[in-house]
Amino acid sequence: MQMMSGFSLLALVLGMATCIHADEQVRVLIIDGQNNHNWRETTPILRNGLLATGRFSVDVATSPSGRQDLSEFHPHFANYDVVLSNYNGSPWSDQTRADFEAYVRGGGGFVCVHAANNAFPEWSEYNEICGLGGWHGRNEDSGPYVYLKNGEVIRDQTPGRGGYHGPQHEFQVTVRDVDHPITRGLLTVWMHTKDELYDRLRGPAHKMSILATAYSDPAQDGTGRDEPMLMTISYGQGRGFHTVLGHADYSMKCVGFMTTLSRGTEWAATGEVSIPVPADFPTASTTRARD
Repeated sequence: MQMMSGFSLLALVLGMATCIHADEQVRVLIIDGQNNHNWRETTPILRNGLLATGRFSVDVATSPSGRQDLSEFHPHFANYDVVLSNYNGSPWSDQTRADFEAYVRGGGGFVCVHAANNAFPEWSEYNEICGLGGWHGRNEDSGPYVYLKNGEVIRDQTPGRGGYHGPQHEFQVTVRDVDHPITRGLLTVWMHTKDELYDRLRGPAHKMSILATAYSDPAQDGTGRDEPMLMTISYGQGRGFHTVLGHADYSMKCVGFMTTLSRGTEWAATGEVSIPVPADFPTASTTRARD
């Protein structure tokens, strides 16, 4: 019988300690308090949508609004299985940043929602965890543009700004990885409610997989490319789920948005998905929304 090394035994013990059974609630922490989007309106939608599945318990950590000094803002990341960011604002303290990096690197889950990928342009580890981001001075130094062309992932080093969108509109989302637990069982093409279709996102995109895209139509001031909408990222032992959907309340009320968000949140925490695809999931031509 082969003996385990001390490191392997420790990893096994830690893995057993962090295992979440299907009948246990996944502990979620939503971060908000600053955003150029209406976090006061959207955080309750995120929270209630997750609670409605019966799979999650949800707490919210709200930073001081409109303040540059966040030295006293110290969410207890380690108390949760997954952290969901609805935050885009002032930099966190060095200690909070270090705690967050250690949390994800050590196996914590992370979910990045819409404008949360605008946050912290100078924080390299956060950008690794998100994969892609936009605005706030991001450019070729932030990493390549990443998109699909003829089904192939392109890492485009062309200089230019990172982050753009045309006017809000309804658009189709196309699933590119039908075998991933998050997207398994979804319609391959489904119509999303009115939203900002992010394009020209840049970032390191290391250990990132694109689950779904949307066509950024030049008629809507878009790029003419298939832009990433849903992504997964690996960082250390942690798993990340990144959705660029979800600009406003009407965007988040899309059944497609909330289904992929809840399944992505469960996967980020556990590596598995048990939340079913609902019967009222949108079709390729029809949006579906819930109040």
